[in-house]
Amino acid sequence: MKDYIIIPEKEFRAHEECGIFGIYSSKPQNLAQEIYYGLFALQHRGQESAGIAVAYDKNKIAYYKNMGLVNDVFGTEELKLLPESQVGIGHVRYSTTGSSNVVNAQPVVFYGRYGRLAIAHNGNIVNAETIRNKMIKAGHIFQSSIDTEVMAVLINHYATDSLMEGILRACEDILGAYAFVIMSGTALYAARDPRGMKPLVMGEKDGMVIFASESCALDAVDARVIRDIEPGEVIKVNPDGTTESVFLNDINTKHCIFEYVYLARSDSIIDNVSVYEARHRCGKLLAELHKIDADIVSGVPDSAIVAARAYSEASGIPYVDALSKNRYVGRSFIQPSQEMRESSVKIKLNVFRSNIKGKRLILIDDSIVRGTTSKKIIKLLRQNGAREVHMLVASPIIKFPCFFGVDMQTKEQLIGGFQDENAICAEIGADSLHYIPLELLKSACNCTNDNYCVACFDGNYPYDMDDIHCGNHILEC
Repeated sequence: MKDYIIIPEKEFRAHEECGIFGIYSSKPQNLAQEIYYGLFALQHRGQESAGIAVAYDKNKIAYYKNMGLVNDVFGTEELKLLPESQVGIGHVRYSTTGSSNVVNAQPVVFYGRYGRLAIAHNGNIVNAETIRNKMIKAGHIFQSSIDTEVMAVLINHYATDSLMEGILRACEDILGAYAFVIMSGTALYAARDPRGMKPLVMGEKDGMVIFASESCALDAVDARVIRDIEPGEVIKVNPDGTTESVFLNDINTKHCIFEYVYLARSDSIIDNVSVYEARHRCGKLLAELHKIDADIVSGVPDSAIVAARAYSEASGIPYVDALSKNRYVGRSFIQPSQEMRESSVKIKLNVFRSNIKGKRLILIDDSIVRGTTSKKIIKLLRQNGAREVHMLVASPIIKFPCFFGVDMQTKEQLIGGFQDENAICAEIGADSLHYIPLELLKSACNCTNDNYCVACFDGNYPYDMDDIHCGNHILEC
């Protein structure tokens, strides 16, 4: 009997586009090593490529980037290529725009009006095609197919008096979700979109100012969290280490709630909300809402484990490990020329057969996107002796596509795009299926004054999306 399943990584989950990390130091030091540790902590946000850029000799930038996981891309020799510096940035990528190859890896390094610059970006610019065409007409040439380069070209185009001016004017033109760090030879800038959709946190350590997508990356380098970057905030770190902030127009906070559902690491704190506690509350809510007569509870690794344990605590039904995920995936994880949907990358899930044989199992997952993985897991559990499999989901039905940096860009991709709970249950082969209502998810994430984007659940997007090009798609309202 086959006791494992092989799942293409692109099929396995919804994916975040990227993780970013930036440091400014009061004195030259080995920043590449610090950035490496930070990126390692952000690996869950992108596994296709990794890169680091550092400044030296005031206006020069050394960088290295390649396809693969952080520890595959950067060994001792690669890190030695990057000199001591006062400013540096890093990036891990999962592509939602642009093909998966090394040309599209970040940071993007380019020549600007103020010398050599580098930028690392997380998110998705929904009007990137319009801006790209505008810049091409103005005489600019593009080297890649990613929206990060569009942002870089636009910033340089507007930076007639200062780099800060270029950033501010570019951000006023850009629609979408973004958090980015951009460096010159002597300065570091960080920015977050006016909706605050993508997370960005600031910390400090021994005279260094550090920016990262999640607080877990600051923990990895023993930095102290100072605060989250505010929606619409652009920060410059000056040569003396002080910071100055300027705010964009049209600020309307809409944090991405999917960070708490799945994207972020459980030990991160985003916008003053603990990801662990939000997921724990979701598990307790599932236990209060759905009292199922079962023998054991388990979670789909990794992001559903917290909710599953909370369900067990609240219900009194014992928690067991039903599934084990193989974490040892090397450079073959991604190949530069392969199509995203045809990836040969595999993830292996093993079943703890003795834990589930003859048992009525409650299986908890954080979300169901396409449903293919849930269907295969449930079939696998039955093949290995589970008597019943009841699926509980720690979020609502995903009904609408995301155009802001999460890889679910068409309604046709979504099992909940055109089906209700009963139909989904039948398709994935569960004995029963239940979700958390949206209002309770928002409550679990400490939502106040509708300060979260929940468009993937209710279709209410944070921008007027009429006729805006969204990646390779146009949203049809």
